[in-house]
Amino acid sequence: MLAIEVELLHGTFRADPDGTANTGGLTRGEWPPAPARLFAALVAADGTGDRCRVTDASELEWFENLPAPVIHAHPDPWHQSLMPRYVVRHDGRAAPKPKHPAYLGRMPIQIRPGVRVAPKHPVVAYIWDTDAPDDIVASLRLRAARIGYLGTADSPVRVRVATERPDAAATVDSLVPDPAGPMEIGVPQPGDLALMDRLFEAWTTRGANVSRAQFPGLRHRVGYRPAKLAPSKDQGGCVAWMCLEVAVSGRRVSAVTDLFKKAVLSRYQALHGEPPAVLHGHGFRGAGFDLARFLALPDAGYPRSRGRIHGLALWLPPQSAPDLRVGIREAVHSIRRLTGHGLDAPVSPWMGERRPVAATPYRWMRRSRAWASAFPVIHERRGQIDLAEVTRWCRHAGLPAPRSFRSNRTPLVTGAVDLAPIEANRPGRRGRPYSHVKIWFDEPVKGPVVLGAGRQRGLGLFVDADEADEGEGQE
Repeated sequence: MLAIEVELLHGTFRADPDGTANTGGLTRGEWPPAPARLFAALVAADGTGDRCRVTDASELEWFENLPAPVIHAHPDPWHQSLMPRYVVRHDGRAAPKPKHPAYLGRMPIQIRPGVRVAPKHPVVAYIWDTDAPDDIVASLRLRAARIGYLGTADSPVRVRVATERPDAAATVDSLVPDPAGPMEIGVPQPGDLALMDRLFEAWTTRGANVSRAQFPGLRHRVGYRPAKLAPSKDQGGCVAWMCLEVAVSGRRVSAVTDLFKKAVLSRYQALHGEPPAVLHGHGFRGAGFDLARFLALPDAGYPRSRGRIHGLALWLPPQSAPDLRVGIREAVHSIRRLTGHGLDAPVSPWMGERRPVAATPYRWMRRSRAWASAFPVIHERRGQIDLAEVTRWCRHAGLPAPRSFRSNRTPLVTGAVDLAPIEANRPGRRGRPYSHVKIWFDEPVKGPVVLGAGRQRGLGLFVDADEADEGEGQE
């Protein structure tokens, strides 16, 4: 085992997760500190090549080939957005008139410091299930002793390297690598050391004109999930989860998912080029029910639920390539606002928060024998529905056949949304019948459960329901 323990000496951590802190639009800081950031700190601690003083950098070449580690960190820290401040401009130019109250003759400049993260437990542990040679461990310890901070300079740390499981691993929750996990965290990969050398050489030559953003090859995101969540299977699943800063009425589900889809397509094209057919459906050769699903996550199923939308999720079908999952996750997590259709909703990536519950994967990825619709199900065919038709819906959604069901025109659980025909059907298209449904299975089924002809736009989303609250329906 190789373990690296990072103790936050001020109890806080501040870093720019995606380069947007200087825009003033950042609302959530980086958490946990990415393994890629730890690797960069190890590189900076003693340099490479002729710049090394206490090591020979062979430990860095070994380290960048490690797999993604298990991360132990506090799951729900406090994110505090810091207020902008003005400092004196250090460019040697005098102001035509004194404009800075403390430095006469100097010009001020605005600094946007971003977000400070304050976890309950100020220790983060990274654990690799691998045996490290003694000389590698010794060199890593020499570098770790020279690390003063992670992220910004006001985040001082103490870094320890060990070959035994640290005590912190027993006191905080863990995140494990999972290609279909709901979170993405930066990790080092082979070749990063050479790219960092090129970046450093360019910076020493051209100065501040060179930034890390000019070297996108250093950006590697890996999916992670809380260890408490069940492992993802290749049955399709949500690859990205987002939180709405302000809840939106559930009756606007079609508008929200439409804006969500447009934003994903736009960001994917900006980051990676032409969006894949699984996102937009044009030229898609698979079955229609294998397209991506853009989900709006309402508060439903609890005694005081109100049906308001608190989050978003993007579901991808089985057999989606890992690099496609990563690219789509990056596109989703780069979205900052949904604007249009009378909406202006700030959004941010889900980073392990437990509130609001409706925006967390825990709410939608449970296992249950009974499920009830939060948004009405758009019927796949016209006419009366029976168990055979509901079984057909389940088969198209990749679910087992249900044992029984109940349908109703109005919601069957508290907080489920009762939509008008104009809100459920697409403009300019012939309307389809829709209804709220509750279904029972013989064995527990893992969510998210989405049924019907509107599942690509979030309609037909189900919440788990207690079988004891009422009798079963038609068989």
